[in-house]
Amino acid sequence: KTEDWDSIAVISYVYGYNYLRSQCAYDVAPGGFLASVYHLTRIQYGIDKPEEVCIKVFAPRSNPRIPSVFWIWRSADFQERESYDMLGIYYDNHPRLKRILMPESWIGWPLR
Repeated sequence: KTEDWDSIAVISYVYGYNYLRSQCAYDVAPGGFLASVYHLTRIQYGIDKPEEVCIKVFAPRSNPRIPSVFWIWRSADFQERESYDMLGIYYDNHPRLKRILMPESWIGWPLR
C-alpha cells in the first residue's frame, strides 16, 4: 500500500539498503495509476556484487500522493522533484517539492 511506503523504506535502510541508485516515475495506463520506482542497493565493504532491489509504489491518478524518502536517502531530492514536475506525484514531507524542469507558469503534467 502507498501509505506503508515510508515504513518499508526505513526497514530497507535498516537492513542495509543504504544507497538509492535511482528513482523514476511513469504513467501505468491511461486513466490508471501512476508509479514511483525506487532502485535500492546494499553496499558493503568487501562485497563485489552488491544486492539490489526494485520497489514500485503505486498511487491513484485522482490523488497521487506518496511519502517522500528524502529524509532516508538524500539523493531522492532531485529525482522526486522531477517525478513531481513531469507526472504530478506529490511526495509528502519533501522539503523542496517544486518544479525543477518546467517553468513555474506551466499548467499540468507533461508525461501524463
